[in-house]
Amino acid sequence: MSILDSKIPKGPLADKWTNYKNKINLVNPANKRNIDIIVVGTGLAGGSAAATLAELGYNVKAYCYQDSPRRAHSIAAQGGINAAKNYQGDGDSTYRLFYDTVKGGDYRSREANVYRLAEVSANIIDQCVAQGVPFARDYGGLLDNRSFGGVLVSRTFYAKGQTGQQLLLGAYSAMNRQIARGKIKMYNRHEMLDVVKINGKARGIIARNLVTGEIERHSAHAVVIASGGYGNVYFLSTNAMGSNATAAWKIHKKGAFFANPCYTQIHPTCIPRSGDYQSKLTLMSESLRNDGRIWVPKKMEDVLAIREGTLKPTQILEEDRDYYLERRYPAFGNLVPRDVASRAAKERCDAGFGVNATGEAVYLDFTSAIQRYGTEQAKLHHIENPSETKITELGEAVVEEKYGNLFQMYEKIVDENPYKTPMMIYPATHYTMGGVWVDYNLMTTVDGLYCIGEANFSDHGANRLGASALMQGLADGYFVLPYTIGDYLANDIRTGKIPTNTPEFDAAEKEVTDKINFFVNNKGEHSVDYYHKKLGKIMWDKVGMARNAKGLTEAMAEIKALREDFWKNVKVPGSSNEMNPELEKAGRVADFLELGELFAKDALMREESCGGHFREESVELDGEQKGEAKRNDVDYAFVAAWEYKGDPGAAVLHKEDLEFKDIELKQRSYK
Repeated sequence: MSILDSKIPKGPLADKWTNYKNKINLVNPANKRNIDIIVVGTGLAGGSAAATLAELGYNVKAYCYQDSPRRAHSIAAQGGINAAKNYQGDGDSTYRLFYDTVKGGDYRSREANVYRLAEVSANIIDQCVAQGVPFARDYGGLLDNRSFGGVLVSRTFYAKGQTGQQLLLGAYSAMNRQIARGKIKMYNRHEMLDVVKINGKARGIIARNLVTGEIERHSAHAVVIASGGYGNVYFLSTNAMGSNATAAWKIHKKGAFFANPCYTQIHPTCIPRSGDYQSKLTLMSESLRNDGRIWVPKKMEDVLAIREGTLKPTQILEEDRDYYLERRYPAFGNLVPRDVASRAAKERCDAGFGVNATGEAVYLDFTSAIQRYGTEQAKLHHIENPSETKITELGEAVVEEKYGNLFQMYEKIVDENPYKTPMMIYPATHYTMGGVWVDYNLMTTVDGLYCIGEANFSDHGANRLGASALMQGLADGYFVLPYTIGDYLANDIRTGKIPTNTPEFDAAEKEVTDKINFFVNNKGEHSVDYYHKKLGKIMWDKVGMARNAKGLTEAMAEIKALREDFWKNVKVPGSSNEMNPELEKAGRVADFLELGELFAKDALMREESCGGHFREESVELDGEQKGEAKRNDVDYAFVAAWEYKGDPGAAVLHKEDLEFKDIELKQRSYK
């Protein structure tokens, strides 16, 4: 029997959350004033949780390594946030959002969690509108929606291409109100470097002041980790350069199981890599696939001419273009899920049809949308026999209104006008579906230690549908954790303040200090980035979009050897008692070097293809689905939760079996 207890409530799926809330333990408002909660990370999940918990009356201590919560990576989410409000009247419902999310995750999610997510989604939109988030509206004044991959309805609410930024400002304003009231104590430019457990319960953290270098002790009755994902294990990713796995990895080493690390999303719509000197990649929102059509030339001679610069993509005739997503997946077309679109792009480029100098790019073309919108606008403006120039002008104005900031960003980076020349895109590491294992209450395998947002193994299974990250982060922070954490804290109303002058805090601080001293005193010869880039290359080449047993076995050995060399030969300039970005990076890369090995170990164990985890040995060999990912539900319908045993390679696997009672378990098809 598994030692994992997911604490899923009994009863019908649609009633689980309501019935659970009705019977959960509560904390009296007067008692909340005597309880402290630490929240690590202040993006959408952490910021919304901190604001809501403080509003309820708890004393919250919030930590971010940025100079302000406004700099959290949530700001980079562009395209929108899903909710089942059915404003479009196109057949959407709570159940359909639930179904699309489970199917999109390739049937590797926990049904009860996903249904709860769909259930509270509508409340998120109301909450954000009340905060003043400027969602787009249609002609009649209702909130507008657009479509995202993996669905056949329009349920994505958006604010141009800045949805994450606007939602984060809403959460930030809610936080600021509580900071002003004294209910949130904000620690900017602080990084959590370890969790402190007392009698098996999370009771505080060790943090470093990144400005002064001072090591600090902070105590609380419960600790919430909301520190985001681990996509930067690949070095090149769409994540902010500071995004890291340290908080999540430290709690893993103190007893929190780490689940499904191999479930990592490769986003299909990114600006292609242009050289080895790059430090990050830029995401172009999936919302662009609403109106952009993805293609490559059909003829190899056209591909070669484009690479040589003797032919422009606009000169290629319509019949000589391969709109490969529309060809392979007629029902969903360009709006297939991200994992499907990414593998299809890789397949075309591997076959030699990539259109840039490196052979790693496909086109995202808005010509058809500009013509369609322009013709419609001409009719609305009663323009008889409009010229092609006028139609283009009107159409570009509509596209600019919907996606203007994204087009501007692309032009600044690539130096090409995407209104006139198709964008070039290629898949890149983006979101991580894996993360810290949590139960229905969002508690880890350590009492009093919670994990929310992208940092947990989440509700997305093996693949996240677009516009669901913001939904999950805000659902966790605004509407789930504030209920469930009270059930635990109800037993702490007489505990009193947690002292920090204890042997447990002494030991944790010593462990942190010893590692910092090692880094600044080690007389190595290679920079931190030297090791990070090497790790990223191993990960992309052997644990990237396609994986096989040989490559994964090699990756584990190579990462272990790289880690051993890191501890011998890393060089960190500067001292520990000052602002030292290289020292910050050293600790984070040390964690990535361990996480990377567990990542490969998890991928090697899972001998199936599902969502973002594509094993070359597990594909459909014939029939309509030939070449598509092949799941193995008999042997792998479980969450893989890994227990730390002193070394990533020695991690012990625990399985949480997944049960599907309300959705039929079947192979995905988007054809």
